[in-house]
Amino acid sequence: MKTASLAVLRDYAALTKPRLLPLVLVTGLPALGMAGWPAPATAASVLLGIALAAAAANALNCYVERDRDALMERTRTRPLPAAKLTPAAALRFGVGLAVVSTALLFAVGGSVAAALGCASILYYVFVYTVWLKPRSAWNAVVGGVAGAVAPLIADAAVNGAITVAGASLFAIVFFWQPPHVWAIALYRKRDYERAGIPMLPSVVGDEAARRRTLLATVGFVPVTLAPVAFGLLGAPYLGAALALDAWFLADALRLTRQRSDAAARRLFRTSLAVLFGLFVAMLVELGVGSL
Repeated sequence: MKTASLAVLRDYAALTKPRLLPLVLVTGLPALGMAGWPAPATAASVLLGIALAAAAANALNCYVERDRDALMERTRTRPLPAAKLTPAAALRFGVGLAVVSTALLFAVGGSVAAALGCASILYYVFVYTVWLKPRSAWNAVVGGVAGAVAPLIADAAVNGAITVAGASLFAIVFFWQPPHVWAIALYRKRDYERAGIPMLPSVVGDEAARRRTLLATVGFVPVTLAPVAFGLLGAPYLGAALALDAWFLADALRLTRQRSDAAARRLFRTSLAVLFGLFVAMLVELGVGSL
């Protein structure tokens, strides 16, 4: 009985895409530090609200995309296409998380933070998942708004409004997403085509997609330096950002030369390490230990 209950809990947890949640949280943390680090209980509550909002969006995304997920190799084992949970149960779970996250953000961060959290869920589900993803190869660009909102929520929760700190961190995550997603789309091209999702390589061709991935990576670099330009961070972060940017650019350039799935997979992994590294560098400079 306990084994069965644990299996069900694992299935519900899988709906939230738990491997993505740490990255969401680490992008929200520096906004708290730039505001002078609120009390630990407040910071923890804000981060919990952000995590629950992201979990709600992911669970509802799984509900909407259950049929497409069944067609893709990398998603066919998710709880809904594998018939481990019913669609109705997943919908109730996602809506419940959305309500709880919005209420928590309102209680600890105020109306702006709650509105941003709720809007991010609605945007991800309806604008990105329902409308944009099955219709446009630019889904990774426009849909990136929802994936980058954690710094805005954290900023609003401690400042009552969006400041340059939250906006600059939002921009970093937003501009990071196209090369990250297009790298996946290159080595998962057939998978997306089976599901009828128009990703960039299928629409413009592999060569054009590789060039645009490189251009997007080049465009990402100056955005990573915005916190220094605005006086939010200094030399320690600048040094780390330049090194990480050079690594990202080198792998994006390699992608245009090697033209292989292995190069695309490498760029995807590098992109994750670069984003995580940038925000860890911010936290080190801001003194996360003082939280």
